[in-house]
Amino acid sequence: MRVDPTVSCSSCDAVCCRLTVVVMPEDIVPRHLVERTAQGLDVMARDEEGWCVAIDHRHMRCSIYEQRPGICRKFAMGSAYCRDERETYRDQVARGIPLTVIHDR
Repeated sequence: MRVDPTVSCSSCDAVCCRLTVVVMPEDIVPRHLVERTAQGLDVMARDEEGWCVAIDHRHMRCSIYEQRPGICRKFAMGSAYCRDERETYRDQVARGIPLTVIHDR
């Protein structure tokens, strides 16, 4: 996995905090932050604008960082996936595509 050391969370719009995060049984996440999908998966809940409900909007960082799900721990800053998500986000914003989430509850 090639990580770009020039990529920093401090210069990002927390794009990863808009991705679907599956919560595994071994994750110790406060249950009030988790919702079950129509397909039966436990995922981090999102607010009306599509943000993970665990994000601290004032500081744009995870409010449960020490208890964040394993999948969040594996998401590497500057990785190819991170850079791809950032590029997709920038493209959508530039094209005026609204960043909304369709809930399937």
